[in-house]
Amino acid sequence: MANFITISRILLAFVALALLFHPTEANYWWAIVLTILVIWGDGLDGFVARKFNLTSKLGAVLDIMGDRIVENVYWIVFSALGLVPVIIPVLFITRGFVVDSLRSLALAEGYTAFGDKTMMQNPVAKFIVASPFCRFTYAVVKAFAFVLLIAGNPNAPIDPVVKANIFLAGTICAWIAVIYCVLRGLPVVFESKRFLK
Repeated sequence: MANFITISRILLAFVALALLFHPTEANYWWAIVLTILVIWGDGLDGFVARKFNLTSKLGAVLDIMGDRIVENVYWIVFSALGLVPVIIPVLFITRGFVVDSLRSLALAEGYTAFGDKTMMQNPVAKFIVASPFCRFTYAVVKAFAFVLLIAGNPNAPIDPVVKANIFLAGTICAWIAVIYCVLRGLPVVFESKRFLK
């Protein structure tokens, strides 16, 4: 069930973003609603896995894969639509490849990115990367960025002044997400040294 939720949220993300290429009032509202469901699904899949004792290595890998696909597709589409500069998806994609490659080494040794068998050993690194607080805060910032960038899109059917303010808030959230992305990637690089020996 948790894996089904993960895969479903990926498909919903594609639908939400496809709607942005057909700018009608209904499509923008549907894109926002579907984006909220995609974001909600990210927490729901983990909750279901833990609640029904369905956690597994496959589930952990699918969860991270789903997160990467969703966040990268959103940033790429936002860049294609001129909502964010291209450096934002470049940074997210680069960080994702580096971190996930290093996590695959850890996985081969029996460690996961999060949870009881996390690869993070240093308490500070563990807090930055794997703590519920940092993971939740990072997810919330990205969620606000995604929703606000869609709602403040120049083609959005709302008052221009309100739209400009929403877009500014979305842009600020996007850059905070970039900072979080990089800061949460660095400890993974440092902690991975032991797997490279």
